[in-house]
Amino acid sequence: MLGVELLTTSEMTEADRLTIAAGVPGIDLMEAAGRAVAYQAMHMAPSGGRIIVACGPGNNGGDGFIAARLLMESRYKVDLILLGEIDALKGDARRAAQKWTGKIIPLENFDIGTDSTTDITLIIDALFGAGLMRDVEGEAARFIDQINQSETAVLSVDVPSGIDGNSGKVRGAAIKATKTVTFFRAKPGHLLMPGRVHCGALITSYIGIRPGVLQEIKPKRWANGPGLWLHSFPAPTLNDHKYDRGHALVISGGMTTSGAARLAARGALRAGAGLVTMASPKSAIMVNAMHLNAIMLMPFDGPDGLIDILADTRKNACLIGPGCGAGDTTRRQATRDNVQAILNTDCATVLDADALTSFAGREQELFGAIKKNPSRPVVLTPHDGEFARLFTAMNENGNTKDLSKLDQGALAARRSGATIILKGADTVIASPDGRCAINENAPPELATAGSGDVLAGILLGLLAQKMLPFEAASAAVWLHGAAGALLGRGLIAEDLPEILPKVLQNLGPSSLPRHNSDDQK
Repeated sequence: MLGVELLTTSEMTEADRLTIAAGVPGIDLMEAAGRAVAYQAMHMAPSGGRIIVACGPGNNGGDGFIAARLLMESRYKVDLILLGEIDALKGDARRAAQKWTGKIIPLENFDIGTDSTTDITLIIDALFGAGLMRDVEGEAARFIDQINQSETAVLSVDVPSGIDGNSGKVRGAAIKATKTVTFFRAKPGHLLMPGRVHCGALITSYIGIRPGVLQEIKPKRWANGPGLWLHSFPAPTLNDHKYDRGHALVISGGMTTSGAARLAARGALRAGAGLVTMASPKSAIMVNAMHLNAIMLMPFDGPDGLIDILADTRKNACLIGPGCGAGDTTRRQATRDNVQAILNTDCATVLDADALTSFAGREQELFGAIKKNPSRPVVLTPHDGEFARLFTAMNENGNTKDLSKLDQGALAARRSGATIILKGADTVIASPDGRCAINENAPPELATAGSGDVLAGILLGLLAQKMLPFEAASAAVWLHGAAGALLGRGLIAEDLPEILPKVLQNLGPSSLPRHNSDDQK
């Protein structure tokens, strides 16, 4: 991608408008888009092969007409299929169509999968763009189904037809592309599921839109990556003391559920926290002591015990939730009391797993406690199930099913006053100030027990080093994904903290000063 910003469909329309207003003709942008499509097609189809270009009634179809013309000029055999009437095309799409000198086949008259189509080497999908406002049906849905059932490679223009560019949702039926080429900046729907899967390999091409338009649009959505947070990532210096790097506190569950907290504590330590202490119920002291070395251990008994531990203000970041217990009324109440005790302090707080589930049906109680101290960083890390239990009836109509995952995360952050990590293959990170990021580097192997506990620990370690919550959350999610990708198949949660140093080393050169040759005399 050219940059980490993501543009909604309306923001992309504004980027086009601002560029055209600055003197770049719209047809020039369309010609550049068509060239980008043709270029990708030439890398996907053998020279002189037969290519189907399916064009729709809007500007997406105009891009397709231009690509078809350029491919035919390059001696490819091109069949151009049109949804709708040629006379219905308007503006730049009409100008693009007027330069096409070949035959136009109505979509309803073309079937993929017949004997006459067995030599097709590539299908270019230019039916519908990212701004699709209705479900695909009728002849278009039939054609999309035929494409998906064929074994032919598909190159989609902008987004796979039928995918909502903002939400990634399927609108009735959607192309499953081999590759998608989009322009200037990607859209949320390229990264959100299931759009991400439908896109195949995503290519972002520059078509002449001036980057300065971003300063006017002021996007608040990003594809997560080091460019988003590396500027504030903590780096050790020679005069550091361990307390300069923060003292993280992890709250353990009982004896039989204490492993989750140990995984988190190990993640916090590997992420760079100077010290990590586990606060353990007395029932779990011995089992925790048997497994901990560099991580310190302190007993506590209920919220008063936590308050006593956190009276040492050098303990500046706290995680509660992994293995804490939410299975019955008594344990839920105990977890809520402990959460409230932590939120009455100034330390940065991560609420995960049982700490979230314990507030199901009592979310306003939690949100009120968070908002009492808006300067204190709080991050919530729900998966879809925990999110559904904690954030119910969030929008004005009392439901969230029509919201994209990105919008759900953003609304939850505003309602709760906390930074949200809504986990999944397309993890969303959302800040109360409206900033959002979508993560795309997490491999499927991370779907294993304890993986989320390590993520919470990595986040805790970064917060202990005083990284701001949105940047810390984005960095933790990306580092977690990078660690999983490095390990690959067969990984278990215990592996993730141990591979983290290698991921951190790959971020860039150490900030430690180097000795020059004179120093070595």
